[in-house]
Amino acid sequence: MQADIIRRLNDINRAFYATIGADFDATRQAPWAGWSPLLPYLTGAKRVLDVGCGNGRFGLFLRGRVGESVEYHGVDNSAGLLEYAESALSHQPSAITHQLFCHDIIDSALPADLTGYDAIALFGVLHHVPGLETRRALMRDLAARLNVGGVLMVAAWQFMEDPSLRARVAPWPDELVDEIEPGDVLLDWRRGQTAIRYCHHCDDAEFDALMRESGLTVEARYVADGASGRMNLYGVGRRG
Repeated sequence: MQADIIRRLNDINRAFYATIGADFDATRQAPWAGWSPLLPYLTGAKRVLDVGCGNGRFGLFLRGRVGESVEYHGVDNSAGLLEYAESALSHQPSAITHQLFCHDIIDSALPADLTGYDAIALFGVLHHVPGLETRRALMRDLAARLNVGGVLMVAAWQFMEDPSLRARVAPWPDELVDEIEPGDVLLDWRRGQTAIRYCHHCDDAEFDALMRESGLTVEARYVADGASGRMNLYGVGRRG
């Protein structure tokens, strides 16, 4: 995918979250069911990076479930969602130590000093990363930021498996029809504000290839979340 198309699709999503940030936060408070099976992989973790942390609810999930000495770092490109995250994480009793960073991983790689992690979470992010090569590079970059023995925990949204979400697919502008890749769609938002977002459906074959090509040893793969129990495809890879 050409760099200008990647930027354009990313701009669609930046505008989307700027528009629906309050509604998104209000509807994204509960932890995902699929996070609980990851807790054994977080045993002994001292530093955790949450890429695409949004309103920080994975950080809240960690509180009380892992040791208080854990240092939680959240990264997101939405300043508005990071404000919600800071408020939520700062007002929790006995909160784990946290730092939040506003950074767009599509525009550029994460800062070099965000490295040396025992666990990295990438939840609900892959579907917003335009271009297969961009997704491959992201996975390899995150794998390289792990300590030896650290784990990369990934969840890919399986929105095209849900008929109600498939019904929300919107047509592409004529000038983009020939520029997108298989699995790329525009998906509308139907709560509060009206908005549109770019999403990529990462199917089983692509997901397995991304995990394998990251260079990590895949230790877990499962589906969870949503009313169907199958809304997210999870993978856990460990750095040897």
